[in-house]
Amino acid sequence: MSLFHCNHIIVTLVAISLLLSGCGGGDSQAKDPAVIDHPIAYVKQPLPEEEEEEVDIRQQSRFNAGSDLYLRERASPSATERNITRRITGGNGAVRDLEVSYDGERLLFALRMPEIPDVDDDEQPTWNIWEYNIASDSLNRIIRTDITAELGQDVAPHYLPDDRIVFTSTRQRRSKAVLLDESKPQFDAMDNSGQEPAFVLHVMNSDGSDIRQISFNRNHDLDPTVLSSGEILFSRWNDNSAQDGISLYKIRPDGTEFGPLYGSNSHETGSDGSTIQFLQPREMPDGRILAVIKPFTGTGGGGNLVLIDTANYIDNQSPTWANRDVLSGNAQTPATVNAVRTDELISPGGRFQDAFPLWDGSDRLLVSWSPCRIVDGGTTLPCTTSLLSRPGIVEAAPLYGIWIYDSNEQTQRPVVSAEEGVMISEVVATQPRSLPQMLADKQVGVELDSASAEQGVGILHIRSLYDVDGNDTTASGIDSMADPVQTSADQRAARFLRIVKAVSIPDREVLRLPGSAYGATRRFGMREIIGYTPIEPDGSVMVKVPANVPISFSTLDKNGRRVGPRHAYWLQLQPGETITCHGCHDPASGTPHGRSDAVPPSANPGAVTSGLPFPNTEPTLLTEMGESMAQTRMRISCETDCAALLPTVDLLYDDLWTDPAVRAKDTSFSYLYTDLETTNPASTDCQAAWSALCRTVINYETHIHPLWSKDRQVLDGDGNLLADHTCTTCHNTTDINGNLQVPPAQLDLSSGPSTDEPDHFKAYRELLITDNVQAIIDGILQDILVQDTDEDGNLLFEVDDEGNPILDADDQPIPIMVPVPAGNSPMRAGFANSRSFLAEFSQGGGHAGQLTPAELRLISEWLDIGAQYYNNPFDAPVPD
Repeated sequence: MSLFHCNHIIVTLVAISLLLSGCGGGDSQAKDPAVIDHPIAYVKQPLPEEEEEEVDIRQQSRFNAGSDLYLRERASPSATERNITRRITGGNGAVRDLEVSYDGERLLFALRMPEIPDVDDDEQPTWNIWEYNIASDSLNRIIRTDITAELGQDVAPHYLPDDRIVFTSTRQRRSKAVLLDESKPQFDAMDNSGQEPAFVLHVMNSDGSDIRQISFNRNHDLDPTVLSSGEILFSRWNDNSAQDGISLYKIRPDGTEFGPLYGSNSHETGSDGSTIQFLQPREMPDGRILAVIKPFTGTGGGGNLVLIDTANYIDNQSPTWANRDVLSGNAQTPATVNAVRTDELISPGGRFQDAFPLWDGSDRLLVSWSPCRIVDGGTTLPCTTSLLSRPGIVEAAPLYGIWIYDSNEQTQRPVVSAEEGVMISEVVATQPRSLPQMLADKQVGVELDSASAEQGVGILHIRSLYDVDGNDTTASGIDSMADPVQTSADQRAARFLRIVKAVSIPDREVLRLPGSAYGATRRFGMREIIGYTPIEPDGSVMVKVPANVPISFSTLDKNGRRVGPRHAYWLQLQPGETITCHGCHDPASGTPHGRSDAVPPSANPGAVTSGLPFPNTEPTLLTEMGESMAQTRMRISCETDCAALLPTVDLLYDDLWTDPAVRAKDTSFSYLYTDLETTNPASTDCQAAWSALCRTVINYETHIHPLWSKDRQVLDGDGNLLADHTCTTCHNTTDINGNLQVPPAQLDLSSGPSTDEPDHFKAYRELLITDNVQAIIDGILQDILVQDTDEDGNLLFEVDDEGNPILDADDQPIPIMVPVPAGNSPMRAGFANSRSFLAEFSQGGGHAGQLTPAELRLISEWLDIGAQYYNNPFDAPVPD
């Protein structure tokens, strides 16, 4: 080890006494703490080219040619290294995601063969899972047949305790089968950015057979590892609702019991509150989770190491409910004493790429670490306090080597020296360790419901939507809401649950989908409505939902409009699985949510006894103690056909609970697609009988735009015109006599392409995009222009490059003219209740009664799911 590195580390690892081999000091006869008596394996690769250094951790298909897998007989600087994979890559392939078997005899990793010159991207080699047997020095691809191996990008493998392999892949096997069921072509669904297909979890046998998809996400599921419990821990990129981050999730190897584990509300825990993501999790011997934290971009792919107490915390300052009065402080603690920054500033403590815990009772880590270096006058120097204080200094290229970090001694010693221009990015030790618990697949008819499994559905049970973080949020109590004498249906805000599904988006090889197809915003993607179910008086819901697809839901009022936030992440169920949650969550509350072992008790106690009805309800609906109303109704329904568990494509309400002996039942009502005189967005079959394949698809041009020109003339008994409420009669650029006019409320709902976006009807843009005030000037309808001003109200004039005023023909300065914004648009994507448009058609509004209840329902649900222009990519016109 050079004196340069020794001095450097003493600077960056503040208050640590480091006895580095080659730096002097220490007892030469003592056992070398930087030696592990087992082989270590690591990945060595060239640093990315300068123009490619902006690493985005969401881009999982990236290929850094020249990386290979190396093996040393022990973790010692003096041990000889062997290149294991060069024999097949020729030094031009790539290796990543290194893992070791529990007996320490095999290595598992992703490998991509070298690029083929003059061949299209879709014909290039893919990432495949390979295995290396140390004793026999043999390399084998897990999936032996070329055709099967090349059907997807396979990365991040990890051994299950029964020797099967969990990995993440773009294969999307089950998702493609669902596409066929939806009468769509099979394709690799893209992530939300549209940059690459989504990587999701799969499990296969050790010989590559029986590949099964177990996770369903519109974005990536990354870095699977196996906990001692046998559950799979992984990092999920979630961007549903207001979320956009990578947090830790768990799932069983059969795909059941999926859910969040940690970090959904802990992303602002980086340096000085910077945003970080949770990646590369590994379980430590003490049960804590070791993870790499770093932002999406900006740190060259490096980050810091943290230890997370996921057993007792669900977020950094949110203990599990059982520990709420016992624990305080943070769940996350730094894994080392290095002063590592997780933002774009120079990091005094260097940065980490990878870490592997040693299961030998020593509390040591093998780490891939780069020291802090800066460039000063063309010279690369180790970071010092004085150098870091200089203005304008530049961080040097990283220098990742392998080190042993001892948390007891707080020392860090080199194992594999770093090389300029080379990055040693991953490392494992081949020491044997205990097998995790083996979790058998759940059995249909035992743990999984047979009828639901046959129908391809799971069951979602919410005990009460009035339960927010364990608190009863009703004014008089959930038991009062459940009592028909105390609370009528109209007094309950939560009336229906809407279930939605994320729509898979193909790549441009399958469909050249223009960005305009999404409409005003891509934030919501495209969404299909699965169906609706009534919310029981106590706020409970029990409903069948499609299995093996990402779903979410929203709570609706009597009018079918969303109240409260959307569910914050995509759910998934296996066929026959039932998942239960207590209720809703306020992210600002700090209360744990989403983990069955972490949340407060349900605020809905359910039935207080068995064999009696809920107070003042139908005497035939006899309860069992502790049941929610939904459980009672569904149990009784399932004594015959379980029909009550099925959602519907329409909004239907019947008062099934009030005992007519105590008061009259609440009025039934329905919002039916068949009541529309324009095109119906749901199929006839699904309106007649819901199934797991029912999808309501709302496209603007087909389903919403025809409402504006629908004939709404009011005639008397003799056929004389009394009034004309047709939207486009008034909201047009010409009046009924054909004269040019400014449309009322500056809202033009007539047909024809928009001048701002020709792929959209102008009415769509007028409704959802902020418009400019117009007037008729010189016989032309045009934007009103006024002279622009600066922030102090001073008038602005045109100037040349040197800042001098530009004069007109009369030697007068030319004013800068700008249009006048018309204010908020009438509609807002994602929020049916947020704008004045629908209020105009409600009681007391200026257009009350001019749209039918079915039409208002259609507009409301379209707005709530995102006001997309298309919700089926194959309905959008393809550019020439």
